[in-house]
Amino acid sequence: MLGAFVLLGSVLGSTLATPYTSPVGYMDLFKRISSGCSTTGPASCHNTTRETDLCCFEAPGGLLLQTQFWDTDPSTGPSNSWTIHGLWPDNCDGSFTENCDPSRDYTNIAGLLTDQGASDTLSFMQEYWVDINGQNEQFWEHEWSTHGTCYSTLKPSCLPSGSPKGAEAVAFFQTVVKLFKTLPTYDFLSQAGITPTTSKTFTLSTLTNAIKDATGVTPALNCDGSTLNSIEYYFNLKGSLIDGEFVAIDAPSKGSCSSSGIKYPPKSGGSSTTTSGGSSPTGGSGNLPDKGTIHASSTGGLLSAGTWSTQTLATYHFSGTTKSFTMSTSKGDCGVSDGQLTCGSGVSASTFSARIRLQVTSGGNLLLAYSGSTTFSSDKTPSGTDQETVYTGGSHSKTYTLSIISS
Repeated sequence: MLGAFVLLGSVLGSTLATPYTSPVGYMDLFKRISSGCSTTGPASCHNTTRETDLCCFEAPGGLLLQTQFWDTDPSTGPSNSWTIHGLWPDNCDGSFTENCDPSRDYTNIAGLLTDQGASDTLSFMQEYWVDINGQNEQFWEHEWSTHGTCYSTLKPSCLPSGSPKGAEAVAFFQTVVKLFKTLPTYDFLSQAGITPTTSKTFTLSTLTNAIKDATGVTPALNCDGSTLNSIEYYFNLKGSLIDGEFVAIDAPSKGSCSSSGIKYPPKSGGSSTTTSGGSSPTGGSGNLPDKGTIHASSTGGLLSAGTWSTQTLATYHFSGTTKSFTMSTSKGDCGVSDGQLTCGSGVSASTFSARIRLQVTSGGNLLLAYSGSTTFSSDKTPSGTDQETVYTGGSHSKTYTLSIISS
């Protein structure tokens, strides 16, 4: 049975298994619009009849992931706190959709928050929701356009009459910040005697049990190689994302960390410890492989020139970690210029990243990303010997994701 605790919109943080006083001020929580939705109905993913009012029932993305980073090289955020990654609406079966409404891909998130009276939220984000490359605004825009636009309860038609343009995005960022403040991962671990160190490693059970003791539920922990670098807390939702109740549940899978030898280094700009026995990337559970093929979510994958095709896929070579890497093929380095992916002689190598997905229905669990986005597009779907140009983002008619498969 899934463990659960409820974070009430009016009493956040009061149900944690061990005493913890949330730093969220009362007025800070409620300086926001109201959905007018009840929270007495079923939680998302737990309805027994078809729900028709999707302004007050989150669907299909009713499995919510609150994701946090522990970045050490380079370091981001305070040395005694994890940082925000986002809040993602996965479908109840673990599949997901992204970039649901390009017409609401708002820019200048900082200005939007300031103009609508959420400068306190912005100030918090500038310290605790930060990009590893210093591109905070781009990071926030990505999280909103990729994930925020997919919430059914945040559609503009669900907002109170007269709400300003972008009010649903403001509500999204307020909710993410509010929820994050009730999940102080650093404190949860510290209460169990687990603090960042370069002198020892931890078992997965030690780390997850510490979180479970504090919250009553088990999160998913992800590692980059053997180093702990992210955590995912899972929820169902009663009512609207604007002001509903978050019901915490056990993670549906354990994440990518191995069962032992997990490093939890301090935020000191990088750390190096001797790993007994050693390890090498295999691409199995979220590690970046040395080489592999790149598969499109719809059909086919990438050839050696960086084009999309249904022909035999090329072998790609990867150098770096899931956070930041370059890639090449037999034709040369791969790079993005004017939004177009190419690989070849004379191409300037671009930096890519990979998003770890815990639940996948097909393909691999590493999604190729460029500038934080896992969405790629082409003018049409290839067939036969056709090769289609691959563009970053979803500006062309056929959109898809690209999975890295170790070989």
